[in-house]
Amino acid sequence: MRLILKGTVGLILLGLAYGAVTFFQVWSAARRDQARAAQAIVVLGTAQYDGRPSPVLKARLDHAVGLYRRKLAPVIVVTGGSRPGDRVTEATASADYLLARGVPDKNLLREVSGGSSWESLAAVAAFLDDRSIDDVLLVSDPFHSFRIRAMADELGLKSRTSPTRTSPISGFREAKYMARETLAVTVGRIIGFRREANLREANLNEVVPIRV
Repeated sequence: MRLILKGTVGLILLGLAYGAVTFFQVWSAARRDQARAAQAIVVLGTAQYDGRPSPVLKARLDHAVGLYRRKLAPVIVVTGGSRPGDRVTEATASADYLLARGVPDKNLLREVSGGSSWESLAAVAAFLDDRSIDDVLLVSDPFHSFRIRAMADELGLKSRTSPTRTSPISGFREAKYMARETLAVTVGRIIGFRREANLREANLNEVVPIRV
């Protein structure tokens, strides 16, 4: 019993240490901007309101415009499908926002089916491969950086992250998101990010049924 108790305590301490290291990696990635020349800028989608980007999505798009104007990539890829009741997709709202800020339509690509970061990145990887593009600069909120790069690596993309610095998510809210990302990264490393995304989606469906 004493050996079992020691083993259990050891496993708990090991798990806590692993979680702490992973949290530090998520936090460190959130503070690091890896902006550099790439073949495409990929903006991860999030909520939009009847074609108008939410403040969180707007911050990501404004950052992508800045990278584009610095000529770090010739193409911006916007991502995200629609939720039940939406009339437009996140990608469409994002593209319209970028068009209004001078990004030519020929320099925009739209991924309009993804319901999660994994689904969007998987779709992006597929259609960029058709265009011989695999070197991308990922734009999202800081807390999201580590996980989306890990996903991109799993999908065969050469990626770096350049998180927005104007997101309205900050302070205690950001800390909560980082804790959630730490758990997602921990699980994704063990079972793979594709399975982690599927597991997350299944849990969401149990709480809120999604029409398909």
